[in-house]
Amino acid sequence: MQAILVGGRVGLMAAVVFAVIAPVRALAEPACDATIRVLLERRGTAFSLVSQGQSYTFEPASRGRLRINGMEQAVWRSAPNQARLAGQRVPGVLSIVPLKEGLGLIAEVPLEVYVAGVLKGEIPALWQAHALRAQAVASRSYGLHQQLTRARRPYDVEANTRHQVFALGRPFKSVERAVAATRCEVLTWRGEPILAAFHSASGGRTASSREVWGKHLSYLTSNEVKAEDGSPDTYWRTAVSRTTMSRLLDGVGMSVGDVWAAQVLARSESGRVVKLRFMGSGGEIRLSGQKLRSLVGESALKSTLFELSVKDGFFVFVGSGRGHGVGMSQWGAQGMARQGALYTEILNSFYPGTRLTRWRSKSEEAEAFAGR
Repeated sequence: MQAILVGGRVGLMAAVVFAVIAPVRALAEPACDATIRVLLERRGTAFSLVSQGQSYTFEPASRGRLRINGMEQAVWRSAPNQARLAGQRVPGVLSIVPLKEGLGLIAEVPLEVYVAGVLKGEIPALWQAHALRAQAVASRSYGLHQQLTRARRPYDVEANTRHQVFALGRPFKSVERAVAATRCEVLTWRGEPILAAFHSASGGRTASSREVWGKHLSYLTSNEVKAEDGSPDTYWRTAVSRTTMSRLLDGVGMSVGDVWAAQVLARSESGRVVKLRFMGSGGEIRLSGQKLRSLVGESALKSTLFELSVKDGFFVFVGSGRGHGVGMSQWGAQGMARQGALYTEILNSFYPGTRLTRWRSKSEEAEAFAGR
C-alpha cells in the first residue's frame, strides 16, 4: 500500500484519534488490479445460463460435485465476461461451485467494477457526487477487508444485504464518475482495509461496533449525525398484533403462550434496544433487540432504535433510522454532501482515526519493490 496525501496533523483529542483526510491528486493512474470473489446467488435446484452462445444446465450432484448438461464434474468456469444471468452479462469469470447448501454462482470481478456494481445496488445514482464518492471508498474498503479475512473461503462477499448489494448491468454515469474519482482509494487502520460498515440512516446517532456486534473497533464508534433530515426513516411506526407476536415467538421455540405485555430491559450507549422481556400466559422470555428485529422483519422493524408500548391488542413500535446503525449513515452522507462537505470530510466523520490510502495488490507491491 502507498499512502496518499493526508492534510493536517493527526492529533489526540479526548482519547480519540481523528485523521484529517485531504483530496488525492495522483500523478499517474494507479493499476489497482485486485479482484473480488462475489457470491451472486445460491441455487438448490437445477438452473440454466448462457456462456459464449451455449446454454448450460447445472444441478447439484453427490459427493460435493455438480452435474453439467448431465455430466458430473467438480467445478465450472466461464471465459472472462462471457456468462449471462437473467439477460445481464456477468463481469469477470463466473464459476459454478458446490457449496454446503446447493450450488454457488461466484463471479471474480475486477475491484473497480465491483465498486460500481455495489453503488448501483446500494445508493441512488441521483444523489450528491460526494455522497457517491464516500460510498465508493467505503464499499471498496469493505470488499478488500472481507477478502483478507475470508481468504480460505470460496468467496469474499455475498451480493446481498448480508454484505453489500451488488447489481449487474451498466451503472449510471454519476456512479462511474464517483468510482473513477476515487479509483483505488481505501480507508485503512494500521495498514489494513477497514471494516467499512454502513447503513441507511442512524436515527440521529450511529452505534458502535461493540454495542451491535460485541467487538470493539476504534474507528466504529457511536457519533452524533446531524444531517439525516431527508431520510424517509427519520421516524417510523410499526404495529404487531398480540396473536402475530405469539406466533412469531412460537416459531423459534420461545413460546410463552398468549403474549400480553413487553418491556425494554436495556439499551446501548446510542439508545438502541439491547434486551427485551415478553410476558404471556405461559411465562416470560427475554431476547435481544436484534433477535426481535429478525423475527418481526427488518423491513417492518427498521432498526432497534425504538420505543415500545402495548395498545388495543397490538405491540406498537415507534422508532427512528434504518439498519444496524454502525459506521456510515448513507442519508447522513447525503445530507453532509448537500451542505457542501467533501467525501473526505464525510469519511473522516463516520470512520474517525482511519487513513485514506491508495491500495496496491501484493503483486503491484512486489513489482514496485523490485523496481527500486
